[in-house]
Amino acid sequence: MKSLFKPKPKTPAELVRQTRDLLIYVDRTSDTRDPKREEKIVELSKLIRELKSILYGNNDAEPVSEACAQLTQEFFKENTLRLLIMCLPKLSLETRKDATQVVANLQRQQVQSRLIACDYLEANIDLMDVLILGYENVDMALHYGAMLRDCIRHQSVAKYVLESEHMKKFFDYVQIPNFDISADAAATFKELLTRHKSTVAEFLSKNYDWFFTEFNSKLLESTNYITRRQAVKLLADILLDRSNSAVMTRYVCSRDNLRILMNLLRESSKSIQIEAFHVFKLFAANQHKPPDIISILVANRSKLLRLFADFKTDKEDQQFEADKAQVVREIAALEPRNPP
Repeated sequence: MKSLFKPKPKTPAELVRQTRDLLIYVDRTSDTRDPKREEKIVELSKLIRELKSILYGNNDAEPVSEACAQLTQEFFKENTLRLLIMCLPKLSLETRKDATQVVANLQRQQVQSRLIACDYLEANIDLMDVLILGYENVDMALHYGAMLRDCIRHQSVAKYVLESEHMKKFFDYVQIPNFDISADAAATFKELLTRHKSTVAEFLSKNYDWFFTEFNSKLLESTNYITRRQAVKLLADILLDRSNSAVMTRYVCSRDNLRILMNLLRESSKSIQIEAFHVFKLFAANQHKPPDIISILVANRSKLLRLFADFKTDKEDQQFEADKAQVVREIAALEPRNPP
């Protein structure tokens, strides 16, 4: 007879409201010895897992779009996201992982054809400050970092981060000694500088001087091999993107930038050499080279031509060979030009 009186399953909105109530309780209660608090945290963990199951589905069923929409609408109706972010350090490792996946999924959920997560974040943009500063907390860095990358899928949120003072901190975050954290920060840094083309182009044009001064000195000239390798790859991605053509034109007219790239071409690491070549070829292909760039290339012509004679990728790459042949032709044909 018991089965006749099974409790009615909670609706997605009810689950969110219950989660919110428990988050408020956890947020306000700091006494870790309180047995009631421990019970509430266990209950909260189960609820967050249920939210995840609705959004992602489980072994038995695919997610139901109507249930996902109800959950999303209730989640952003009040401050559930803020509470979840603020309470995350108080939750267990597994629950943090579940919560991170819930937040990731919610960024993609549409309610009546609108990404309401974006509307919420625009109204609560200070949450990005909390997530970014998470890189300074070894326990929270990977959870907050993953949330941050999902939030900057929204162009307006990415624009806020790019224009904030926090942007300068990434030059240090990508060099944190903890490899997992520095790699996560590097993934976020790359996402910020490559995802939203028009926003990135505007940011780089407005902030060219300080950004590339930091990029060159802290990343391209870093003593850390991994930092240099990631930085030169990212630089190639940025400069070869057509949206950034004005920035690229400016970058390849600088003798300091050329000097750094030529040093990277001489590295013992083949992967750094190859990525440096993809940037160096832009200097060589520039049809309006300033006289000091021509002078440097002419003075180093024989060394460069010797280097490129033995320069090969591990796998056959016709495009690379064509680019290399073009660079060799450009350098061989250069004539010294006196400055005006």
